[in-house]
Amino acid sequence: MTGAPARLGSAATTPSSDSAALKVAVVGPTHPYKGGVAAHTTTLAHELAAAGHDVTLVSWSHLYPSKLYPGEQAVPGGAPDVEPFPRTVRALSWARPDTWVRTGRRLRGFDAIVVVHVIPAMVPAHLALLRAAGAGRKVTKPHAADTGRPRSVVIAHNVLPHETHVGDRELMQQFFERVDTVLVHSDEQARLAYELHAPRVSVTDLPPHLPGGPPVERPPYDGPARLLALGMVRDYKGVDLLMEALAQVPGPTLTVAGEMWGSSGERVRALSRDPRLRGRVEVHGGYVPADRLAPLLATHDVLALTYRHATASQNALLGQQHGLPVLASDVGTFGSQVRDGVDGLLVPPNDKDALVAALRRLAEPGYAAQLRAAVRAPDLSGPWARYVGALEALAAVEPAVEPEPDAGGGSGDGGDDQPRGLVGNLRHRAGSVARQVVAISRPEVELRPTDLPEWIRPSDILADAADADEAKSFARQLGLPRCTDGISAWAALGTLAAIVRVRDDGRRSAVIVDESGSRSPLSRWARAIGFAPVELELTGHRSSVEVLDVDTASLDVIVRIHPGGCDADDIDEAMSQASWALRSGGLLCVTLPIGHAGAEGALGPAEVRGVLARSHDLGFVLVGDLDGDITGRMRQAGGASRRTDAAYGLLRLTLRRR
Repeated sequence: MTGAPARLGSAATTPSSDSAALKVAVVGPTHPYKGGVAAHTTTLAHELAAAGHDVTLVSWSHLYPSKLYPGEQAVPGGAPDVEPFPRTVRALSWARPDTWVRTGRRLRGFDAIVVVHVIPAMVPAHLALLRAAGAGRKVTKPHAADTGRPRSVVIAHNVLPHETHVGDRELMQQFFERVDTVLVHSDEQARLAYELHAPRVSVTDLPPHLPGGPPVERPPYDGPARLLALGMVRDYKGVDLLMEALAQVPGPTLTVAGEMWGSSGERVRALSRDPRLRGRVEVHGGYVPADRLAPLLATHDVLALTYRHATASQNALLGQQHGLPVLASDVGTFGSQVRDGVDGLLVPPNDKDALVAALRRLAEPGYAAQLRAAVRAPDLSGPWARYVGALEALAAVEPAVEPEPDAGGGSGDGGDDQPRGLVGNLRHRAGSVARQVVAISRPEVELRPTDLPEWIRPSDILADAADADEAKSFARQLGLPRCTDGISAWAALGTLAAIVRVRDDGRRSAVIVDESGSRSPLSRWARAIGFAPVELELTGHRSSVEVLDVDTASLDVIVRIHPGGCDADDIDEAMSQASWALRSGGLLCVTLPIGHAGAEGALGPAEVRGVLARSHDLGFVLVGDLDGDITGRMRQAGGASRRTDAAYGLLRLTLRRR
């Protein structure tokens, strides 16, 4: 790092004229600490700053005791894997709890604090920092004004560590219950975060942060396939399983390059002495610095990632960046990164016989070269733009306020501490949160069906900006949390009215899954009147029922409304999945753009009628009436619109499962 050291609270080094720019603190490891998490944290700070935000990277001078991490913590030789972020403050120390509090106090003026979660043992430090900064969901006064506090976002690369310890789940549950949002990188991790009571989960693909620079020229080679197992050797990575399989397949060779972690490293060294592997396996212990990666990859033919289990990993993309096909277990994100039989091979985890079969294919002359010819370099910029956009959306949301439960108050569940299925856990959470609110005070907003006038309809069309402004104004009259976007307010107000009128049992116990995104006020409004919605921020072609792995007929309400609503391309899939995930009487609430033929993603009146016909075939009935008035308004809005390439209105549909 060059120049004067950065200080918390000092002037921004990259000021932005954009009024929407955020003041963001990224709290996590960076150089000289090594590994993928440190590289991701540093790259994230660079990307946020490049997007125009005022970013400070708050890191550690002493991360954690060596007994919690038996490997080397720092990069050997001091050469950084990723260019250091210029505005880095190393103010935190594991051995000095006072630094946790002092640093947190200096973050009170920030808009958002992004905490990069490493291991559960760090949770006390992170909670102390967030509490000192005034961030986090728990407050002592249930309805205290809280609009000035920073938003708290946790990036959880692994919700729980690969090798768990006693107390890890309890620590993570305490952590997640006290933050605004948890961002994870896979559906499996999203389900785990919800099981541990995360209030809102964003599922966003992990963007590439690949060390090692560009590929180098591959020396000529015409021999047996050369496999490379790269990175720290730990039990979950399955290097020992790969070596056991390799002993049964003559020909291919293997290089193991990385730190040897405890007994896993000892096991690998012992296997390397197997007579069947003599001369075919090389073990190079120790950290592989960034400047050695490209030459190492250039002298191998296949990257081996035979993990027993995984969450999200960059290693497949690293291999592809350097032109290597990948042999991987079908775990974590590998299944979406490797095209089986095209640019690599996928095998079931913990399946030595499948590994033997894959290695025999790689032993065939020319097969590894055939796979290599199909390898495509990964997109290194687009995923980061989407990732930063997801964080911006999460950081821009007003933080939620929740009452602390009474110290002696229970959940009223009879002391049932037996494991529940995920949907049972969601229902338990919905009920317990509602009971806590009722036990401590009245809901933040008392809202009855009679408080909602008839002009707020469950199914309606928005074609006039004045209607959006009227909905936003009326929501404020009801006492609902502020929403600055009139269109989002219109979409959410009608949806909330449908839930209260049609699906509420008077106890606010309906299980609501909201896929609308953090810019929609729906979940904040639902919480304000006593519901406990499950929020999902999804990217790619995911749906809530897939991410949560819900049971058939187990949900009460599924919501996909503006700005995260459906369009012509995905409304059928949304209805199909909701048809089996919703219980009888459950609601699917969606918005759809309305436009002329040719407007991307939009539907015309005829297409809307087709959607309703297909919804009927799937077992839905429309709540409300689209004949007559609304259909006429659709035609009127279409006739008044001068543009034919964009939507001219927004349709809100509420469908009830028969």
